[in-house]
Amino acid sequence: MSFSVEAFAGGEVQFNTDILDVNDRTNIDLSQFSRSGFILPGTYPMSVQINNQLLPEQRVSFYPPEDDPRGSAACVSPELIAQLGLKQDSEKELTWWKGGECLDLNSLAGMEVEGDLSTSTLYLSVPQAYLQYSAINWDPPSRWDEGVSGVMLDYNLTAQTIHQGNDASRNEVSGNGTVGANVGPWRLRADWQGRVEGREQSHQKMEWSRFYAYRALPAIQSRLMLGENYLYSDLFDSFRFTGAALNSDDSQLPPNLRGYAPEVVGVAKTNAKVIISQQGRVLYEALVAAGPFRIQDLNDAVTGSLDVRIEEQDGSVTTFKVESASIPYLTRPGTVRYKVAAGRPSDLHEGGQGNTFGTGEFSWGISNGWSLYGGGIIDNHYNALSMGVGRDLLAFGAVSFDATRARATLQDKNYSGASYRLSYSKTFEEYDSQVTFAGYRFSEKNFLSMSEYLDASRFGGPIGGSKSLYTATFNKQFRDAGLSVYLNYSNQSYWDRPDSERWNLSMARYFSAGNIKNMSLSMNLFRNQERDQRSGVQNNTTGMYLSVSLPLGRSGTLTTSVNRTQNQNRYTGRFSDRLDARNSYQLTASDSSVSGYFSHTGAQADLDISASMQEDDYTSLGISARGGGTLTAHGGALHRTSSMGGTRLLVDTAGVPDVPVRGYGVSTRSNTFGKAVISDVSSYYRTAASIDLENLPSNVEATQSVTQLTLTEGAIGYRNLDVISGHKAMAVLRLPDGEYPPFGATVKNQKLQDTGIVNEDGSVYLSGIKPGETMNVSWGGQQRCTLTLPTQLPADGLATALNLPCHKTVPDDLSAPESLMGQGAKMEKQAS
Repeated sequence: MSFSVEAFAGGEVQFNTDILDVNDRTNIDLSQFSRSGFILPGTYPMSVQINNQLLPEQRVSFYPPEDDPRGSAACVSPELIAQLGLKQDSEKELTWWKGGECLDLNSLAGMEVEGDLSTSTLYLSVPQAYLQYSAINWDPPSRWDEGVSGVMLDYNLTAQTIHQGNDASRNEVSGNGTVGANVGPWRLRADWQGRVEGREQSHQKMEWSRFYAYRALPAIQSRLMLGENYLYSDLFDSFRFTGAALNSDDSQLPPNLRGYAPEVVGVAKTNAKVIISQQGRVLYEALVAAGPFRIQDLNDAVTGSLDVRIEEQDGSVTTFKVESASIPYLTRPGTVRYKVAAGRPSDLHEGGQGNTFGTGEFSWGISNGWSLYGGGIIDNHYNALSMGVGRDLLAFGAVSFDATRARATLQDKNYSGASYRLSYSKTFEEYDSQVTFAGYRFSEKNFLSMSEYLDASRFGGPIGGSKSLYTATFNKQFRDAGLSVYLNYSNQSYWDRPDSERWNLSMARYFSAGNIKNMSLSMNLFRNQERDQRSGVQNNTTGMYLSVSLPLGRSGTLTTSVNRTQNQNRYTGRFSDRLDARNSYQLTASDSSVSGYFSHTGAQADLDISASMQEDDYTSLGISARGGGTLTAHGGALHRTSSMGGTRLLVDTAGVPDVPVRGYGVSTRSNTFGKAVISDVSSYYRTAASIDLENLPSNVEATQSVTQLTLTEGAIGYRNLDVISGHKAMAVLRLPDGEYPPFGATVKNQKLQDTGIVNEDGSVYLSGIKPGETMNVSWGGQQRCTLTLPTQLPADGLATALNLPCHKTVPDDLSAPESLMGQGAKMEKQAS
């Protein structure tokens, strides 16, 4: 079949029906194709795309323009304009028509608007000069989505059973997580942690570590938090308190202006559990395989001293501290960043302690390169004031220097002292090197930080007065040699107790030997020196880890290693492989032990399983599960997660189950109710979710396969992806008078999804066929008849065409908008 068209002034297209290969040329309706870009007046659900960026679906109206009664133009409403992110001076120039409901496009020179019903999309082209600053995958605040109201429960559980020699088995279950609820822009959260140990006597401990609420304040690029919190400061050390905090939120800035998060590196002798905490609150817990580990996914809001605990399966425990510090405090010219907080210090286990305090700090970008910052903290018996300056040295990096003076009264005795800090950061791109952070801090003997003052008030005297702290993190790539080097160093000295020191040096080199490609040689050197304050016992841990790896098969790797710790050598052979995209395993054997480690990335949870056996010593089995559940008024689903209480997206596949959904590096499928949750979505980043069209079930079609949005912190986003589910078959439609619906008529299901277009003699290829369901047939701009699918489908599996009567729903004498195809046929008749 073929036909020709002619275009006339005004955008109309006239069809030459004489060349249509149909028997009845008078029974034709091509009104939706007869005018280029023409959309009948009305209101349509449409996605909005601005300069190739997709906005959420919304209802868009089309009206006849005042100068073209037969035409149709999209109405760009004030609500839609608010999402575009126009500059303020551009908004002042806007003019409107239809009583202020629709934008006059002439008020923004160069702006173009076009609707496309075939893709249900309204395309807007807006010159960049009118728009606020934007970046790749980042939108201005006018496009941020607060999400929908709902509840969540995220968990991280670890269970272990260990049997040592003739001793009774030791069973343990531990975990942590977050319970939360979202109401509008408010995020309500409660963090929990617990541990159950079973030996001869059972020990149970379950506690709520934090109750708090927060919300974003986009107008001032800040976050307000109420409840139990930790002081996150660039000037003062961290401590726990109950109260309120208002902070400039760097995560609301474009990505290139945001800060960084600390990382934790170490070496596990066996399959081990790593617990990272701060002042008793568990921040991170996971099983790791034997060998070096590197944890880089801590929240970027974490600052201060972190406690790291490595629990080996042979019962041994290693602990150390990681000092987390901010990069030099620089602020963009002409802007001010701030943090204020007030409340009462509190202990995780004993509640409130100390007096009500208040604190505030700021950083002011004086010019292009100089920043001035400072702040203070005060309560009835303690006060501290800090001032500093930061300088961008351009090719030489960035540096900052600040001084803090503190006064405290303890047991009628006054303490006064100062502390000085120097920080430096630099990326040497020409040398493939980076000084992530280097800092030095010196404190006078009578200087007490706020946390030291709180400890002294509680225990009755100055405790652990810090003297000096050196920290440095360095990365270097030797690309020609295939070598990378990582160094982390910290040294903490005290006025009233021995020093502590920790450093870790990692080196890795990739090379080839003959036909074997991509071999690697890696070495870790580490030292942890710390003396127990009460017993005075010096704890020194110095070791080396050396390994050689070579690829085997398509994805396997064989690694041989030697681990020397505390004058003991441990030789190990390890084979690891990936079974598929979701499953991997590792088998390890040493001189006297064997172990296995299996990891599964699931749609509803991540699972890690480990088992070990040491000759004449112990056997152990461990399992770890991380996941969560999210429930809203639109439905809910179980899902995997690693960021407790974090941002997530609920995708609705129109109630169709088993639809593959992808987004933010996650692949999952909709559950029985047609819902799927994509977790660990980055806040304030543009996030896309899509249907995996290549893996759709055979009876499912996706009419809308992609959606995008930008969510605020902690939000539960919600989006529909239009999916049609059901059988597909040819059908013949017939009206009650024996005639057929016109050529070009459209068939829609009860969800108003297009399921077919009528061809000659009422034939149509229908999709989404479900027994007993009704569908509507429309032409001339209105719904004309309704068909009902049989309650029992043919036994031949729809191999033959269905004969479906279509009952009229609109009388013939009702005046519907005259189709343009009808106008074309009338013109041809008059011409003949």
